[in-house]
Amino acid sequence: MTTTIGKKISLITCGLLLSTNMVLSADTFDTAVKNGTVAGDLTLYSKYTDTNGADTEGFTAGTIGLSYETNTYMGLSAKAGFRAGHVFDGDDFDNDALMTEAYFKYGNENFALMIGRQEIDLEWLGDYNEAIVGVLTAIPDTTVVAGYVNRQAAADEDEIGNFSEITTDGAYVLDVKYSGIKNLELNPYFYSAVDVADFYGLKATYSSDLIGAIGHYAASNEDLIEDGSIAHVELSTTFSSVSFSAGYIKTDKDVGVGSISAYGDNISPFDEGTNTYSSDAKTFYASVGYSIAGINLGVLYGETDFASDFEETELNITADYSFTDSLSASLLYSDLDLDEKNGDVDQDYGSITITYSF
Repeated sequence: MTTTIGKKISLITCGLLLSTNMVLSADTFDTAVKNGTVAGDLTLYSKYTDTNGADTEGFTAGTIGLSYETNTYMGLSAKAGFRAGHVFDGDDFDNDALMTEAYFKYGNENFALMIGRQEIDLEWLGDYNEAIVGVLTAIPDTTVVAGYVNRQAAADEDEIGNFSEITTDGAYVLDVKYSGIKNLELNPYFYSAVDVADFYGLKATYSSDLIGAIGHYAASNEDLIEDGSIAHVELSTTFSSVSFSAGYIKTDKDVGVGSISAYGDNISPFDEGTNTYSSDAKTFYASVGYSIAGINLGVLYGETDFASDFEETELNITADYSFTDSLSASLLYSDLDLDEKNGDVDQDYGSITITYSF
């Protein structure tokens, strides 16, 4: 089923990410190193922002991403990657270049282990992380991911950051996906950010030829603030080449999600969504997607009522087109309206991303 547009919702499941079946085996260590795989991209990104019809800001940057992954020898392999960039117009990146990946991996049919800098995309853990992650697939219809994360950094077409500590003593994650029931995936999980919070949740995803549905609830046990929570439901369907989805998100009345979204998130469907996770936030949204002549078009609209008297609305319009298998372009227009005690904010912005991948 097609789900909400305007958000990277295709999760990189660690079981697939770490699978040694994706890399051919080599007879010797030397051939494993020499016969590896090179991948990368050249990306141009440009964005303008207009606030209250008066303040216009521009940001244009070019980045390059490059990685090399060895072949597998006796279950072992390694990967190194970086992203570098230059800002032509606007504020500079925090970092000119960042080694985003540098890890060793061991795997077999039932288990995989990856140690070092790696990309992770779980429900509440994203970007690049210095981590130890293990994946168990020996149980039928079940993938168990367990890991420890110390530091985290973001690196993309519009930002290159620095690795910094998640907490003084890091964070632990246990994520289980079970797909033994027809059309249904159950995903219970538990995170522990040392001396900050423990949070846990359950996500159920149903998918059939006619309809898709998501039911999701998470809550936190906080050390420094009051406990947070979030609930999310979504329905989706597709007719011919047109997809529809609609959903509702609700957070805790006093502190919103608390610390749950501090290290990554995948619930908010918006490009901006500045208050989706705020205290007492109630968000309704709907989206329509359509493909014509190779162009994928999408419209997403939502309204968030939060902190008793405040309201935020957001409209996202997207268009994606692939000129070739390697060259693609993405357009985004967003209109964000925020009603606050200190005055209304009307922010329009648009961006274009052109990427050549190899």
